[in-house]
Amino acid sequence: MSQSAEKYDIFLAIADPTRRHVLQLLTVSNKSIAAISQHFPISRTAIVKHLKVLEQVELISAQKSGREKIYTLHAERLKELEDWLQYFDLFWHNKLGQLQKMGEKVL
Repeated sequence: MSQSAEKYDIFLAIADPTRRHVLQLLTVSNKSIAAISQHFPISRTAIVKHLKVLEQVELISAQKSGREKIYTLHAERLKELEDWLQYFDLFWHNKLGQLQKMGEKVL
């Protein structure tokens, strides 16, 4: 499957450190491609590819403003990640509690 035909999910989209950095930049304010690109040592074309992945999973959206596209973060889409991570937080909390009880029995 080619990169352009590949379907991304939110987990795959944020797996890339460049895309995570883009999301962090957009937490401060909406930004144009040019404003985003200046934070990276890669080409504008590469940044556009990352932006498309983030758009595909609806973490960001773009709106035309004159000749530029302005990107906006949709942080509410990160709720899926938060829910998934909360499960593991609960899992580890339970495991650590069991370990603590085992330690108390030994003493």
